[in-house]
Amino acid sequence: MDLGLSDRAAPLHTAVRAMIADEIAPLDAEFLAEVDVGDRWQFTPRQTEILEGLKAAARDRGLWNLWRTDGAGGAGLSTVDYAYMAEEMGKSHLAAEVFNCNAPDTGNMEVFARYGTEALQERWLAPLLAGEIRSAYLMTEPEVASSDATNIAMSCVRDGDAYVLNGEKWWATGAGDPRCAVYIVLVRTGDDAAPKHARHSMIVVDAATAGIERLRAMQVYGHDDAPHGHMHLRFTDVRVPVENLLVGEGRGFEIAQGRLGPGRIHHCMRALGQAEKALEWMCRRSLARKAFGRPLAHLGATYDIIAEARMGIEQARLLCLKAAWMMDRGDARAAAPWISQVKVVAPQVALRVTDAAAQMHGAAGLSQDTPLARQWTHLRTLRLADGPDAVHRRQVARAELRRYSAPAA
Repeated sequence: MDLGLSDRAAPLHTAVRAMIADEIAPLDAEFLAEVDVGDRWQFTPRQTEILEGLKAAARDRGLWNLWRTDGAGGAGLSTVDYAYMAEEMGKSHLAAEVFNCNAPDTGNMEVFARYGTEALQERWLAPLLAGEIRSAYLMTEPEVASSDATNIAMSCVRDGDAYVLNGEKWWATGAGDPRCAVYIVLVRTGDDAAPKHARHSMIVVDAATAGIERLRAMQVYGHDDAPHGHMHLRFTDVRVPVENLLVGEGRGFEIAQGRLGPGRIHHCMRALGQAEKALEWMCRRSLARKAFGRPLAHLGATYDIIAEARMGIEQARLLCLKAAWMMDRGDARAAAPWISQVKVVAPQVALRVTDAAAQMHGAAGLSQDTPLARQWTHLRTLRLADGPDAVHRRQVARAELRRYSAPAA
């Protein structure tokens, strides 16, 4: 089992790491400060200048669509290789989008590439791959426990050459972005007589379609994450062409699992980058700040806190790389329990390290003067995004129990 960078990936990793440290991360604070200038849900000229300038540089250097591990239009990396790239991207607010490796677009591009018709690929995949538009994935609903996706209830009824959608979706990440042009939506097309996992479908919806109402931006601990946003949307008699249904009626779960697997592990990779950044902040603060006549590093249980953070990150990284290696084997079913394991472990480790770093900074750690408070809210959200911890633990336990539940020979 080789969990190291390949020879092909090593120079790309060096270039990604250098660009983030030298060019992207130094602009994070300026970009975020612009959110409060004018309309929070529009990009200021300076934000556009920063983002598009960095994207152009990344594209020119061949650091573009690195997530495409199939090699088609990407760098042809393995999932293990990409794990190292994504960890570096986690260290900067802007980095993932600069390299066109941002969520939820990577998962949506995967769906279009695997399941989209040639027409859908031309209309939506091509501009997404070029970084010209953004997209959103609409699954979660306010009135049902969406961690059990069989509960998804948005109505999708065929009427002639169109499907008619009615219902509400919330936590539509990225739907607040003014560049968000397309939604991929999980809907219910089958009745109770259909098999439980054949009642749902996936459909592509132009974000400008009549009948879509933006109700509000959901807040995470009081923050709306503008201009990206996590939106609450209402669909009222929204008509979508029949040809926008992906694969066929009842295939929604199949598509969802194909989409969510890579997306989950990408989140975990970036979370490890955030954990590394938090540990760096914690160590630098503990050495630079004094109390009671001594550096904080030499007070209380600081040694233990730093050591536990380092050990936790290393353990989580190895688990993440093992899950990535399993994905590279091509057996999605075998990889699933490993993805679930790291989906629980990585956000928890990163959250714990970030919390410790914030504590080391005192009141400053809660303020806008460090990235730690913003990072903490993101990581806390990640323990629910793409499936809550409890659901992934259930999957891990079920896989473990199956080893002992086979009929005796």
